[in-house]
This record gives sequence, structure tokens and C-alpha cells, in this order.
Amino acid sequence: MIDEFGLADSDPKQHASAHRLRAATMHRRRSWLGPLARVGRGADGSDIRELMVRNGKLDRPSPFTPAATALSWGTTAVSIGLALEDLRDGDLGILAWSILFIALSVYRTVAPSALADTEAGKTRIIVEALLPALAIVTTGGFSSPFLATIVTPVAIAGFIGGIGFALRLGLAAIAGILSGIILSDTWVTDDLELAIQWTGIVVLVAFISGWSRRISGEADRERSLALDRVERLSDANALLFSLHRVTQSLPESLDMGDVLDTTVTRLRGLCEFDAVTIMIFDETDATWEVVRSEGVALPAHIGPTELPMALKQAIADNSLIEVSEHAAGQPGLMEGARSGLYSVLPARGSLIGLLALENREPNRFTYRDVELLNGFIEPLALAIDNARWFRRLRTVGANEERTRIARDLHDRIGQSLAYVAFELDRLGKTCAKGEEVGMSVERLRGDIRDVIGEVRDTLYDLRTDVNEDNGLAETLRVFADRVEQRTGLKIELRFESDDRLPLLQEREMWRIAQEAIVNIEKHAEAAHVEVSWLCEGSDAVLMIVDDGKGFCVGEDGRNDSFGIMGMRERAASIGARFDVMSEPGAGTTVRCVLGV
Repeated sequence: MIDEFGLADSDPKQHASAHRLRAATMHRRRSWLGPLARVGRGADGSDIRELMVRNGKLDRPSPFTPAATALSWGTTAVSIGLALEDLRDGDLGILAWSILFIALSVYRTVAPSALADTEAGKTRIIVEALLPALAIVTTGGFSSPFLATIVTPVAIAGFIGGIGFALRLGLAAIAGILSGIILSDTWVTDDLELAIQWTGIVVLVAFISGWSRRISGEADRERSLALDRVERLSDANALLFSLHRVTQSLPESLDMGDVLDTTVTRLRGLCEFDAVTIMIFDETDATWEVVRSEGVALPAHIGPTELPMALKQAIADNSLIEVSEHAAGQPGLMEGARSGLYSVLPARGSLIGLLALENREPNRFTYRDVELLNGFIEPLALAIDNARWFRRLRTVGANEERTRIARDLHDRIGQSLAYVAFELDRLGKTCAKGEEVGMSVERLRGDIRDVIGEVRDTLYDLRTDVNEDNGLAETLRVFADRVEQRTGLKIELRFESDDRLPLLQEREMWRIAQEAIVNIEKHAEAAHVEVSWLCEGSDAVLMIVDDGKGFCVGEDGRNDSFGIMGMRERAASIGARFDVMSEPGAGTTVRCVLGV
């Protein structure tokens, strides 16, 4: 059986693929590559290396490498200085050890990664500590010129391993030196005092280097936390900026084409992709209507079983799905897509659409892309849902407008033309009898002129609308003059500001005012109408008050005949509040409030 998402209940392979996809997605989010986007990608690869170091993929060089290098050269120089007399005497053993310690200092200088804070680095330091211990034992014990070289590995051990590691290494080295001296039968009384002194020196060096490491580690952690906060604030700022831009465009984004154009522009500002697809669910046939696709050729409608596995998984999880690399046999929407972000578009508690961003490279989308898109989905879905409902309301409004036009043609022009037809029939019969028809023809000519005037008025009213040049105030003024001329109805206009709303909102306000005035003209039997319009920024109030016969607001039939339902729907489409207050014999007040 195929469910509504196209997943086969009896197909374990397909479900296994879905679970692998989900597991890969979660692994991707938790993997060490995830925070890569927060660090950034430098052209020289330095940021990538730092991230790999943080996650144990590469050795971390110790921040004390310069100090360790300087200490190595210093102790080597001191030892060679103490051994100069033996070198002049041609002591080959002293010469060999001097060359070895110089080579070791060179190695520590050119290969600082050898001092890395890893198990391998600690092992190297233990090995290096054996060299000075052996040199001291073989060149005179505690009288050896190379006695200072034992300080370097102990200090380095403290830098990379802490106080405990440095103490263990230093005490082990002193014990080894004592054991070597005793076994070689070169022990003298003064060696005990020297052993105690150098033990104190080694312990002091271990404490100083280990404490330095602790202080440096705390500073490094604070720095990492500060950088992480800055990176998170940067991502949050980018997201908030995008959300702010979307929020700003919402009042003007009632046209589906404008919404989709704005959406694609915002998405390209958030992340990089080769193809974008936006689909809206079509309830009539349970398919997905492709309303925007760039970088990929798709049919106008896609069935639920034709969706790629990633989108099916996004529907099943009701969330955003990241695919780092498409598995074999599970392609995306775009041919050659290797990675992608796939998400549902939820609005007002229901699933209204789908979004797919795809790239031809694997592992192209980062943790930052996922977080930014997650924050972008909700306002995006709301904007698309608003445009979808507005498109439906415009369709309904167009049908209502056609019905109103047909009613006007029937009630006004149709009746007048019927009268003209009857009058012509009468005149024809009168002429057949030979009777005088001059006066009747003259009256008929005047009636025809009246009909032509009615046709012109009707067409003019249909063409009248707000636009970029003429706002609601100017349009209302022209319309009110024409209504006064043809009916004698006194219309008083009060405009308290010159501000304008976005065109789509202002147009709906105008249609509400026009419908209210036409209803007064036809049904209210009023002598005076007062129209008030106040607009300040994004807030507006439209009020129309007449002194007509009024009606009972609770009578649904009268509500419908007066066009109240249509006005209420127009107000709702732009987020305005619509109220009608009326009583029989007390006139009617129509009020539409936006934002206040």
C-alpha cells in the first residue's frame, strides 16, 4: 500500500533507505564538520585546520612552543659553555653529546608539532628525557656539564601535560640518574646534596610549567567561548536581518509572484545552491503544484509518489532534512544533485508547501545553513500562505464583481433598454395607424441619451481604481463627484493626511469604500453621506456614515444584498478589522480599521 507521502508500507528496502537518510542527517549535524561554517573557510585553509585540531583530527601545537624552543637552546648553550674545557682537551664523548643536544634543539625548532598536546607528543618527551639522563650518567653524574639539559624535557612536560605529568617525568629522571651513578660506582658524598638540590629544581620547574599551562588553558577556553559567542551572534544577526527583511515585505507581499521573487532573493542571500524548488499543496487532486523552480526543469504538478525520498522524509518528520550526499538510486529533484536541504512549509497548523535547495557538490550545506533556513521557514511559509489566500480572495472577488456588474446591467441599463424597446414597438404601431409621433420620438431620444449616460457611468465606475499616481483620497473625490451628479446625494469627504498604504492594501480599502457608497445610493434612501479617511504610516481608518433608513445588522439576507460579506472578506485579506453598525431609521456606519 502507498500512503499519502508515497512510502510503501510493504517495502522494507525503501523504509531502510529512509532510516539511513535520517541517520546520515543526524550524524551530519553532530559530526565534527558541522561547526565548520561557524569558523569559516579561509583561502589558506587555516580555519579548517584549526577546526580539525579542535576535534582531534590533527595534532594541536602547544602555545608554549616558542618558550620550549628558547629553553632548549638556552640549556644547550649553558651545557656547551660548561663543557668547553673538556672540548679543548679533545673529549670525544663530550663532543658527541654536544652535537646531539644541538641537533635536538634544531629538531625542536623546525618541527614544533613534535611538542603537540597528544599522547604521541607525551611519548616523544619521555624519550627525549632519557637522553639528558643518559648524558649526565656517562659524563660525570651530578658534576656533568649537561646537568641543565634535564630542565628542558621537564618544562615541556609541564607545558603539554600539566603538573602531575611533569613531576612524574622529572622525579623519574632524577631517580634514573641516581641509579646510574650508583651502578657505575662513581658515587661520592657530595652527590647526595646535589641530588637533593636538583630534585628541588626539577619540582620547581614542573610546578611553574604546569601552572603556566593551566593559566593558558583557561585563557584559551575563554577565548574559544568568546569566539563561539561571536560566531553565534553573527549567525543570529544574519538570521534576524533576513527575518526583518521578510517581515517588512509581508504587508506588500500579497501577490504570489512578488512573494516568490522575494523568497528566492532572500534564500540566495542566506546560502549557496544550484537549484531551488517551491511547491504548494493542491487540495483538488492531492498533488504538489510547482510554483517556482530555478536551476531545474519540473512539470507543473508532481504526484506524492513522484517526490524524492528526501522530501518524503521531510513530510514524514514534519521538519527540515539535510542530505550531505544522495545515496545511489535516491536522486533529488535536480539531475546530478549531490546534496540538499529539504523542508516542509507549515502555516496556521497545516502543511501548505515544500521547499528544496540542492547543490551539485556533496557536503555543500553547513550547520549554519541549516540553522538559518530553520529560522527562515516559518515567515516564508506565512508569506506564501498569505499570498495563496489573497489569490483565492481575488478570484472570489472577481466572481463577485462579475455578479455585481451583471446585476447593475440588469437593474439599471437592462430595464432602461427594455423600456426603449417597448416604446419603439408602441411608436411603430402608432405610425402604422398614421398618427402623429413627433413628441414621442423626441421623448425617446432623451431616454436613449439617459441610457447612454448610464452605460458610461457604469463603465467609468468599473475603470476607476487607485494606482501609483492617484491615491485613495483622490479616487474617492472623483467618484463622489460623479455619484452626486447622477443622484443628488450629498457626500462630504474628510481626509486628514496625505500618507498612503501599500498599493494592494489601499486598493482593497478603495473597493470597500466604493461598495459602501454604491449600496447607500441604491438602498439606503439617504440624503447625506460622510466619508472619513485617515492614514498614518501603516495604520489607516476608513469610515462611511449615512443618514438613510438603516437595517438590522443581524439579518443575513440583508447583509448579503448590501455586499457586506464581500467587504468583510476584502478587509480580512489585508488584515483589517471591519465593522457595520446600523439600526432601522438611524442610518448606517461602515468602519474598516487597519493596524490601529
